Amino acid sequence: MCDVTRRGFLAGGAAALGLAALEEEALARARRGQPEVGRVEEVTAGVYFHEGDLKAKGHCNNGWIVFEDYVLVIDANFPSGALEVIPKIRALTDRPIRFAFDTHHHGDHAYGNQVWVEHGAVPVAHTGVVEEMRRYEPGRWNEAAAGREDVRASRLKMPTLLFPKELYFDDGKRRVELVHLGVAHTHGDGWAWMPKEGILFSGDACVNGPYNFVGDGDVGKWIATLAEVKKLGAKIVCPGHGPRDAASLLDDQRAYFVALRDQVGALTRGNPPAEEVKRKIPEVKAALAASRQHGRFVGDFFTAQVEKVYAELTGRKLGLALRHDHARHHARQHGLA
Repeated sequence: MCDVTRRGFLAGGAAALGLAALEEEALARARRGQPEVGRVEEVTAGVYFHEGDLKAKGHCNNGWIVFEDYVLVIDANFPSGALEVIPKIRALTDRPIRFAFDTHHHGDHAYGNQVWVEHGAVPVAHTGVVEEMRRYEPGRWNEAAAGREDVRASRLKMPTLLFPKELYFDDGKRRVELVHLGVAHTHGDGWAWMPKEGILFSGDACVNGPYNFVGDGDVGKWIATLAEVKKLGAKIVCPGHGPRDAASLLDDQRAYFVALRDQVGALTRGNPPAEEVKRKIPEVKAALAASRQHGRFVGDFFTAQVEKVYAELTGRKLGLALRHDHARHHARQHGLA
């Protein structure tokens, strides 16, 4: 015998309608291109999204989830980004900020770790994040400090709460699953997944705009990882850069990389000279930029993406005259002048 009450049925229907409305609103705002930089958005009760000021400050997006006894923050940001977000969290809740989740090791997502520690939080990450931070970030920190006062005034802090595959936060009412599903933007990308609400925080493994930096990942594996992520069944995607969007953002991001690999693969058929491949890059860029589905991912550093994919497909370097200073190159990939 079914014991679902009319009230329970109506409540469940209202919740479903509410989630559908959130999904539609996110998609509509993304299509309108409405800027929401610096504004706190309540995605659903107790779950917040904040689009960082990327162009002026280099800040990534942040999210935070209010549990019964504490707050979990998504991405540490730069130190100045952390200091900007903390008062906004405090304005909404007096529960202590206990955890800051680094979705990956890059400075705009992890250099604020020390700030969060000073405010009582423990930095959390996939084990691959720490491995890559130890390999790359001491030198990159110094490069960033040369141009950023907030970095000079802080220090590089490694995450200390680590997980090899998954880590759950669950207070009986709300559940957040931190998961690693494969190589993508980096070799340690983590996702924050809320199965009950259908909300996914992606870090830079999925962005909403021309912000794809491919230097520390693998585009071929990235495509496979996005396919795995799609299986989660997200309704709302909160990316590492750009506005939040509906689940179709995952499809669009993956379609862009598939098209990029297909186009570059076509250029390599018959093993033509590198100079011939280089001459055709503007044509490929124009073709991908014209796509209604994924044209927004094409940016000024498209050639760097082509060079990366060319190397993955052929095992050779294309020899483009690109700046390989990581700090500057990564910043420019993310929209900074």
